[in-house]
Amino acid sequence: MPVMSHRKAGLILAAAAAAALAAALASERYGGLNPCLLCLWQRWPYRIAIGLGVLAALLPARWGRLALIATGLVIAAGGVFAFVHVGVEQGWWPSPLPGCSDPALGGAQSVDDLMARLRPAPAKPCDEAAYLLPFLPVSMAAMNLIYAAALGLGTLRFLRRSR
Repeated sequence: MPVMSHRKAGLILAAAAAAALAAALASERYGGLNPCLLCLWQRWPYRIAIGLGVLAALLPARWGRLALIATGLVIAAGGVFAFVHVGVEQGWWPSPLPGCSDPALGGAQSVDDLMARLRPAPAKPCDEAAYLLPFLPVSMAAMNLIYAAALGLGTLRFLRRSR
């Protein structure tokens, strides 16, 4: 079986990363889901992976391979973000981001103090799981974890076969 070129692999990874972002945006616009701060952080690795995947497709083989390695590492980092988010949803640990909880309003001394404590969107707490399909008990964060793991393993498999 012929091995895929680094150019084609880079474009496939860029397209897969773009598909993840498109799915997230579609779930907001058409699915009515409100993203939390961790959800928004999980999108950054896909944005970076799009650029690295295109770069891998444009570079010569040696540098393209390095760009593919970087793409795989970035996608793996996205999987780590998703794993942390799943842990927050399941109550295994608190969110590492202070913007994930509801604002602490109890100690406000004035209206100005109260307004300063209110955070802008996203309004959804990170420990509140968002489900795309009501009949599928897998949160969006868990789906992202599965997707990032599949992309990362696919990238690793490609890199091992193309040596």
